[in-house]
Amino acid sequence: MKKLLTLLALSPLAFAQAQNPTKFAETIKAEDLKKHLSYLASDELEGRGTGTPGQHKAAEYIANHFKSLGLKGIGPGGSYLQPVELVELGWGDVYLKTPSGTKELLKDFYVTGSGNFSKEETLDIVLVGYGTDEDLNGLNLDGKAALLLAAEPRNAEATRKKMAVLKEKGVRCVLTIAPGADEQTDKLYGRMRAYSPRMNRLTFKDEKRPESTLLSVQVKQGLAKEMLGLDDTQLANLMAGKTKPADLKKTLTLKAEEKQTPIETSNVVGFLEGTDKKNEVLVVTAHYDHIGISPDGQINNGANDDGSGTVGVMELAEAFSKAAKAGNRPRRSILFMTVTGEEKGLLGSEYYVNHPLIPLENTIADLNIDMIGRVDKAHEGKPDYIYVIGSDKLSSELHAINEEANKKYIKMDLDYTFNDPKDVNRFYYRSDHYNFAAKKIPIIFYFNGVHDDYHRPTDDVEKIQFDKAEKTARLVFYTAWELVNRDKRIVVDSNKP
Repeated sequence: MKKLLTLLALSPLAFAQAQNPTKFAETIKAEDLKKHLSYLASDELEGRGTGTPGQHKAAEYIANHFKSLGLKGIGPGGSYLQPVELVELGWGDVYLKTPSGTKELLKDFYVTGSGNFSKEETLDIVLVGYGTDEDLNGLNLDGKAALLLAAEPRNAEATRKKMAVLKEKGVRCVLTIAPGADEQTDKLYGRMRAYSPRMNRLTFKDEKRPESTLLSVQVKQGLAKEMLGLDDTQLANLMAGKTKPADLKKTLTLKAEEKQTPIETSNVVGFLEGTDKKNEVLVVTAHYDHIGISPDGQINNGANDDGSGTVGVMELAEAFSKAAKAGNRPRRSILFMTVTGEEKGLLGSEYYVNHPLIPLENTIADLNIDMIGRVDKAHEGKPDYIYVIGSDKLSSELHAINEEANKKYIKMDLDYTFNDPKDVNRFYYRSDHYNFAAKKIPIIFYFNGVHDDYHRPTDDVEKIQFDKAEKTARLVFYTAWELVNRDKRIVVDSNKP
């Protein structure tokens, strides 16, 4: 009896210790973050461009880490990889011809959209004004190049509808004139050229192109004057809508050869099964891709973007795995996922929410970590902060849980500047959490803000503040701990912009 009473007296203390997350949070260490990042952001991985050999090496490294922790692979056949089939759309031989010579892509003009121009063609140019019914009335557009003026305010949906109407009327391609002076356009084209000389983009292999797709060619104002035989005043009048829509008796000669290249890449997934509430799942994400090698041959290692978030997820997975092995398995399951293709348009996370490995209705939240190892200019000399974005957009409880975790354990400055729906940067829409939010799954985005090395070859390991990354990752851990161990699933009770 005495022994039983002793056990009963000790049991509350034992329970409290079992539920104390601190000793597991403290296994997330700066030196371990640095060890992983020193490989993932090394030159050997060549910037982890989506679908490149370097990114495949990164995926293998992360998958092996998940496997070593005893996490379950829930990809096809029990794999730690969820394949994401993409194609790279780009341009081969692209040029315009004028009496003064051949014009170059991203020097004199640029192209978007799609059209069958694998061979050189010459088209009559018809001015269609702003593309209204009145402007198009009486014009013969079959097989022509439609010179379309930019309407204000610009509206993507209205433009799409105009393109659909023009295509229906037989237009072969749309011609537009750059709105800015040539010096301004040169700078824009220069930035585009530095990022992607052939304007390549990735998309899903099975993506269906909109029926409204047409090839669209934008030319600089100087080139427009040459092609149309106009002086400065005449061009200004035309761009201001003062010229009546008509066949301009001028031609456009062009070739725009399209290329498609299959791209193989994957999300990396490690699953920790819960206990009594195991059918409910928390997702913890970061993107492990970066922008690869610049056209000039420099490697963009992406130590902070988003190597820091990736190693954060790896350490979080290790901390929860250690807790599980110590008898503190979470009540809810956790999916640790490093996603691909974020830099190409949030592709990996978009693929996941459309092909989920766990039913989305069972997904309680996504905690997304994207850049946590640097300090932005607004916080110079005050590194003990993190931007928190989206925590209150869909769930007031999620916001409160993160606040309480920080107050109790971490005591960082939680900066909500970028949570403002009027934020001109629109960061809420620019990382992988957004694809979960779009499916009404509550999210938090942890972010340190931009810095001078953002998307540059100088985003290297030696500039990472690992103590800051450690502290942020521990905050994510404490928030996750509460989410997976509380009695009730967090509510979805808000729909803020």
